[in-house]
Amino acid sequence: MVKQHSQTVILTVGVTTVILPSEETALDAIAELQEFIALRPNAREVRKALAVKLVYQGYLYEEIQTILDVSLGLITGWKQAYEQYGIDGLRLDHKGKKSYLSSEQREQVLSWLQTKDFWELGELEYKLAFEYDVIYESKQSYYDLFNAAGISWKKTTKVNPKGNPNAVAEKKKELETVLADNREEIEAGKLRVLLIDECHLMWGDLSGYVWGRSDQEIAVPVVNEREKQTYYGAVDYLEGELILKAYEAGNSKNTIDYLRYLLAESKEQRLLIFWDGASYHRSKEIQDFLSEVNQDLPTEEWKIHCVRFAPNCPTQNPIEDIWLQAKTWVRRFCALIPTFLHLKWMEEWFIRHTTFDFATLQMYGVFSKIK
Repeated sequence: MVKQHSQTVILTVGVTTVILPSEETALDAIAELQEFIALRPNAREVRKALAVKLVYQGYLYEEIQTILDVSLGLITGWKQAYEQYGIDGLRLDHKGKKSYLSSEQREQVLSWLQTKDFWELGELEYKLAFEYDVIYESKQSYYDLFNAAGISWKKTTKVNPKGNPNAVAEKKKELETVLADNREEIEAGKLRVLLIDECHLMWGDLSGYVWGRSDQEIAVPVVNEREKQTYYGAVDYLEGELILKAYEAGNSKNTIDYLRYLLAESKEQRLLIFWDGASYHRSKEIQDFLSEVNQDLPTEEWKIHCVRFAPNCPTQNPIEDIWLQAKTWVRRFCALIPTFLHLKWMEEWFIRHTTFDFATLQMYGVFSKIK
């Protein structure tokens, strides 16, 4: 029997219009679908009917997707099939929509997939459903099309749209030149090269993956996930060690204190510092402090010489990889850390007892300590 659901309610949200079945129509559909579910032994037909029933019960498509582990495109297609053909549209032998693309259509879809750098699965589902009248039962069929088009599932990376690749490349050459010109003093231990950055460790950073029972949630006690600790860190370009100090925040006052700390930790050495253009790195207080430390010495004899990275590109500073390594390490023990105080202790312990050695740490040139 073909059932037409003509009574509807039109709901307008902003500029979006959504057509919903009336309460009476929805109740009739729910009853019919429930009867079908009770009588049909086939699990695939039951899943179709259950998905449509949940739509009429007011569940969001995303909620149904999670509950039944089906794609948004399938839910849309099953609902349309039911509205057009009634219960017959949900039967496995129903021929309402195709489940394949012709060779020509497949090539058209693959060409279309080359028009963007990244996609959502739903975009492909809707493309096939509404332009080619094709709905696949299995998500794998959609994944196969992505694969054939050279598109794979991958994690996104953050990039600042204000970043200037040319400025970054020019800055890299500048830093390489500065280091090369001072190679002899660096390798002799007279000039200490430090790459500085600040890290904000939050209690919410603790959340991670652990092995646990499949039928149980692994709860990690976090009283205030925004509770944080600010760290100043300077990685020694030659030694691969990170000099760490904790502060309540990043500002000019604490930056000056940290620079004094670095001077005390680098007796008989001048400091060549690479850091970003944070406002408090450029403040009048910092400039006055540097003038006080360097006095009227010529540039080549300055006790602290600061060079800024190009703006809007954190990847220029290898210390970012150290912060990531430290947070990744403590997350391994997320279910065993009872308080934020313990989290801070573990973060600091890892950093203070690790010598870092990775490719980006020598991105501006390779240096060896003179024995």
